Amino acid sequence: MFRHTKNLQFEAKPEKPDALYAMKLQELIGGAFGEMTVTMQYLFQGWNCRMEGKYKDLIMDIATEEIGHVEMIATMVARLLEDAPDDVTADAVKEPAVAAVMGGMNPQHAIVGGGGPVLADSAGTPWNGKYIVASGNLMADFRANVAAEAQGRLQTARLYRMTDDPGVKSMLQFNLARDTVHQNQWLAAIEQLQEDGLEDPVVPSALFDEENQEHARTMWHLSDGTESENGPWAHGQAPDGRHDFEFLPDPRPEGAPASAPPPAEHHYSTTAKRT
Repeated sequence: MFRHTKNLQFEAKPEKPDALYAMKLQELIGGAFGEMTVTMQYLFQGWNCRMEGKYKDLIMDIATEEIGHVEMIATMVARLLEDAPDDVTADAVKEPAVAAVMGGMNPQHAIVGGGGPVLADSAGTPWNGKYIVASGNLMADFRANVAAEAQGRLQTARLYRMTDDPGVKSMLQFNLARDTVHQNQWLAAIEQLQEDGLEDPVVPSALFDEENQEHARTMWHLSDGTESENGPWAHGQAPDGRHDFEFLPDPRPEGAPASAPPPAEHHYSTTAKRT
């Protein structure tokens, strides 16, 4: 059950309207790494979790918080669109909403959203449920969550540098902080999974006896770069504790030449075969 509280998690009030920035801020709502994505990703991970206890509670706590982030940023977009000025275009454009569109506003803000946010990214591409990762494997999901929060924080930081509005910057400072803590929480959860002996670092934690062990430890040198061997990914014990990395400076192919079978004549012929 979810219950809505009228108060926002953090204030979302710009100092002045800015339709162009509202379009940019849409990325944090409907982008691939926006708040809608992490909201639905964590909700479905929680609903898919078969293990009652601390892990499911963690997922659902953060998921529910993210619902509030969607609301907060959507509110900011609506307020940035409120009374959008019409002095950024030619004098012939008198209608404020039309002028704002001409000045850089997302046309769907006026046409579809009625002056409010839409479920799309900054380019107007609709949000897609395919963005989310909810596999049912906690290690795989938590790693995806770290990446999602990292990308979201990166985009928030870039948007922070694109505005001088103190109200917008204040809200984004809050979002940056929450992205930081969520990254740390997912990283801590990954460590806890390993300490609890519930998940192997390599996902899924099965079929180790079935895989080709000869190729489960080697770093293949396949580019013109000369320094890939100068790292812990090329020598020493692997993070899974099962393998020792080896560096192959000149790996050789083992398969036969790549060639497709001859084409079926009826697929490629342009005239009927004569008898």
